Amino acid sequence: MTDTTALLTRNGRFADTFAAADLPVLPKLGTLILTCIDARVDPAHVLGLELGDAVVLRNNGGRVTPTVIDEIATLAFMVGKMTGNPEPEFNVVLMQHTQCGAQNFANPGFQEALRGTLGIDVSQSAILDQETDLKRDIDRLSDAPVIPGGLTVSALLYDVKTGRAREISAPRRLEDLRD
Repeated sequence: MTDTTALLTRNGRFADTFAAADLPVLPKLGTLILTCIDARVDPAHVLGLELGDAVVLRNNGGRVTPTVIDEIATLAFMVGKMTGNPEPEFNVVLMQHTQCGAQNFANPGFQEALRGTLGIDVSQSAILDQETDLKRDIDRLSDAPVIPGGLTVSALLYDVKTGRAREISAPRRLEDLRD
């Protein structure tokens, strides 16, 4: 049995009791969660999310990059069109975690090897200090003019050893951070 076969078997069990055909396109909690791709950090489990509760965006380190800014701006635009509100309001939760592999990206030798081998620059995804990096990512969102000011942003740090997430930055509207 391959991994794909196992996943399809699991999906069959899921589909047998599927009762969410009428979920709305927009998330029930009005929330987008940006987190790391690490398999230990599944927001559905960590934050108790149900299907349809939130949009989840994942990348190396759960960092705000230019691509993430484009994704959030595109989502905000789409939500605005769907709701008729050009200044949509929803929550953006940034969630990093302890023992993150993206901490390797802070090593100049690793960065150079990756750049030299694959031509990829991971400097914006490097994790130096989660609390500082989360605050820097909030600043990146705040500094992005394509992101509407009505969005609320907060930051959490998930501890992979205890299972607890703690608040690093309380929810604040981007427009308030821009003043």
